[in-house]
Amino acid sequence: MLIGGRAGVGKTTVGWEVSVQLQAAHVPHCLIEGDNLDHAHPAPIGDPARTKLTEANLAALWGNYASLGYRRLIYTNTVSVLEPDLIARAMGGSPRITAVVLTAEDATAQHRLHAREIGSQLDAHVTRGAAMAQRLEAAAPSWVVRIPTDDRPVVDIARDVITATNWLTCVTPALDDDPRLEC
Repeated sequence: MLIGGRAGVGKTTVGWEVSVQLQAAHVPHCLIEGDNLDHAHPAPIGDPARTKLTEANLAALWGNYASLGYRRLIYTNTVSVLEPDLIARAMGGSPRITAVVLTAEDATAQHRLHAREIGSQLDAHVTRGAAMAQRLEAAAPSWVVRIPTDDRPVVDIARDVITATNWLTCVTPALDDDPRLEC
């Protein structure tokens, strides 16, 4: 499951709530916050956008989870929905990818960013976030599910994200030898 969207839309918060709801339903999964995978300065030589670094780190983390039997990944990152091939390479094989773009009006995103950003990056996040919202709207494939977040509780947004995956209807722990396996 890929959760993308502009800065301030609530990707991380929704990702955590999705995890909580899946835990309550006894659905095995792991959660990876993509912003942590390439947070390095300066950028590696030959990888100015840090894409190779992201893929390598995601492959390493997923490899650890997969070796323990996990088959469901929640991955949050602004542009994740534009990079399903990168995610598939990092995971190996042919994973079934469900992608969601969380959307929010400019005023909503700005309000959330003002509450979150207490350092020097507020203006940068507001500017990049607005540009990214336009890019995601224009470039995200039609199969990507769009979920609005304006004036909605996070539990409801997370429920919509989970519905897009169909993960709750797939799990039959009483019947599966290993409930971490996806149906």
